[in-house]
Amino acid sequence: MLPKVAIVGRPNVGKSTLFNRIIGERLSITDDQPGVTRDRIYAKSSWLGKEFFIIDTGGIELGDAPFLTEIKAQAEIAMEEADVIVFTVDCRSGLTEEDTYIAKLLYKTNKPVILAVNKVDDQKFKENIYEFYALGFGDPVAVSSSHGIGTGNLLDQIIENFPQKLEEEKDDAIKFCLIGRPNVGKSSLTNTLLNDNRVIVSPIAGTTRDTIDTRFKSNGKEYVVIDTAGLRKRGKIYENVEKYSVIRSIDAIGRSDVVLLVLDASVGMIEQDLHVGQYIEEYNRPCIIVVNKWDLVEKDSKTMQKWIDDVRGHYKYLDYAPIVFLSAKENKRVHTLFPAIEQAYEAYHRRISTSVFNDVIADATAMFPPSEFNGGKIKIYYASQVGIEPPTFSFFVNDPKFLHFSYYRYLENQIRKNFDFFSTPIKLEFRKRD
Repeated sequence: MLPKVAIVGRPNVGKSTLFNRIIGERLSITDDQPGVTRDRIYAKSSWLGKEFFIIDTGGIELGDAPFLTEIKAQAEIAMEEADVIVFTVDCRSGLTEEDTYIAKLLYKTNKPVILAVNKVDDQKFKENIYEFYALGFGDPVAVSSSHGIGTGNLLDQIIENFPQKLEEEKDDAIKFCLIGRPNVGKSSLTNTLLNDNRVIVSPIAGTTRDTIDTRFKSNGKEYVVIDTAGLRKRGKIYENVEKYSVIRSIDAIGRSDVVLLVLDASVGMIEQDLHVGQYIEEYNRPCIIVVNKWDLVEKDSKTMQKWIDDVRGHYKYLDYAPIVFLSAKENKRVHTLFPAIEQAYEAYHRRISTSVFNDVIADATAMFPPSEFNGGKIKIYYASQVGIEPPTFSFFVNDPKFLHFSYYRYLENQIRKNFDFFSTPIKLEFRKRD
């Protein structure tokens, strides 16, 4: 699970600009008008090799401004879940009553708080930072989020305050999570797998607010199933608690061995389903595509193949994922999940000996030699597996720039076919031999 960093502060102090600066793109809307950021916005970023989630929150202020209660609730949720809090203030306007009010909220969190004094665009403003010592958070960090001044120092302090990773106890249970847009039947499937109503099932979209882990046994093997809140398209998540549950769902993907992407056969493929799949690709997790509510579909001899073609067409980046058709409510074909989960888990952890791997690559290049690209032909001297979770292979070549994408895909497919990597992502790295 990645550390979480929440940016909080009153309106119009430059929180969203700082957020955009840290992630390197304009994801948050920035405007001089206070209160533009109402929902929490999140993204993954990294500094000095350390990845983390960063969360932009709506400004907290006193008075009766529109959405004030909702904005405060969102900020408090972010503060509760964050590992590090960046309290942003404005050196131009100085210390305000709202700043003092927010500081009192932050005292109660018992979390590391870094005070970022923003809009220090000129040396003449640097002396203004001293009055913020009164907030009681130690040395302020002078930054200009619009110009990037001081953001490196701020990020240094952020990662220094990340919690130390504890050694996890070895657990032989296979962890798998169920993700998908709201109301596709994730909770019903969890209950069927557990043969127990451990999760609330409701026709109302968004009933599951948090991730729920349950350990169970099937055919003598231990599993942990993680039921997650429904994921929606980025930027279209409005409700306070639901917005932050997306991060918890993504956390679930990050700590799972296998991810089950659940689709609703009674509705068909819609745009939200595609965005959910992108999270799996981002985390390089094995995936099983589960077409649920299969009992509600009128079928003929071509129905299943049409669905397979549709899924493959929409999820080209998940072409390795097996597709399972079932009905959680009717408990039909649910038993087919466990062999698929086992296969995906084993493939994700599979190692191939270097000699066998090089024999397969030599046969593949002899059968279909590479074409000229970028002024030369790629020549593979040798290759080896350098990692698992996902299986990762390094190729030592004359020059990586000669590799055409189509030949990359050819080699990937040959590896999948020869070593049964059809349930897991694999990574191919090409390095110039010294």
